[in-house]
Amino acid sequence: MKRLRVLALMRDDLLPPETIAGMSKDEVSTAPWKTEFDVVSTLRQLGHQVMQLGLYDDLAPLRRAIDEFRPHIAFNLMEAFSGEALYDQNVVAYLELKGVPYTGCNPRGLMIARDKALSKKLLAYHRLRIPDFAVFRPGRAIRRPRRLRFPLFVKSVVEDASLGISQASLVRDDAALQQRVRFVHQHTGKGAIAEEFIAGRELYVGVLGNQRLEVFPVWELLFDKKPGDVPLIATAAAKWNLKYQKKWGVTSRAAEDLPPAVSEQIARRCKRIYRILGLSGYARFDFRLEPRGRLYFLEANPNPALSRDEDFATSAAARGIDYPRLIQRLVNLGLRWEPWHAV
Repeated sequence: MKRLRVLALMRDDLLPPETIAGMSKDEVSTAPWKTEFDVVSTLRQLGHQVMQLGLYDDLAPLRRAIDEFRPHIAFNLMEAFSGEALYDQNVVAYLELKGVPYTGCNPRGLMIARDKALSKKLLAYHRLRIPDFAVFRPGRAIRRPRRLRFPLFVKSVVEDASLGISQASLVRDDAALQQRVRFVHQHTGKGAIAEEFIAGRELYVGVLGNQRLEVFPVWELLFDKKPGDVPLIATAAAKWNLKYQKKWGVTSRAAEDLPPAVSEQIARRCKRIYRILGLSGYARFDFRLEPRGRLYFLEANPNPALSRDEDFATSAAARGIDYPRLIQRLVNLGLRWEPWHAV
């Protein structure tokens, strides 16, 4: 395997330490830089020369790093730029303008998938099943369309990682809808999307590839200690709060008892969605499977969390792709990607 110069791009406040020696397992697992450490340390274990670069709102350091380090590829771990989730696509676009290969999704795919309303409209046009929804922009009257029936789930139209999502995100009347939409506007400064709440199993599916796609085993979010009358919601606490996870027995693992026909349907649908949205590199799709067996697409997550113990990597391991091999596969895909592939 060729030794490469890899420029690891990340948020400036997520630069990982050189070593985790002396830290407890809980300290490491809850550290905000966990993904960055896992990726960088694995790249080095693979024999690559890695330069870490933290960015916030200035591309000048990136330009200098490209000129001085002359990377063979940039490993893109940016999830925002200048504090804006939608701006990470511009960092990737800059890499394309500079002729630097990169891992993960292309700019157009990021733009389409990050906008939950736009991606849903595209998939509805292609007759894929999605929950009915409406978008509420800041500064405009909050009026629910008559076709949109309760209960509804309210979240930011662009933010990911369950930002701002809690049990209060599930609303059952117009007063609660208006209150929650205003909450999203005030805390994110972005539009809110309210969609029909689909009761059922929460499924996550990883996809790897550019033109030729590999779908990983279906993963499921489970609350082993959740009271039966509490709806299953992937809140921010459920994803990131270790105490909350222990209290309610929150786990994410291979989905059991899925009929083979349903698993095959999910795999076909994932490949179709990936291509409709123009994604590349890797992505994770979120679905709800209702008790009657109907599958609903919820959202696409290009460049999902990539730490060793996150859904994407653990489902890849279930496919037989261990973590070092997964990281190398992402590098290889990035080296082979050309911008014209998205056209």
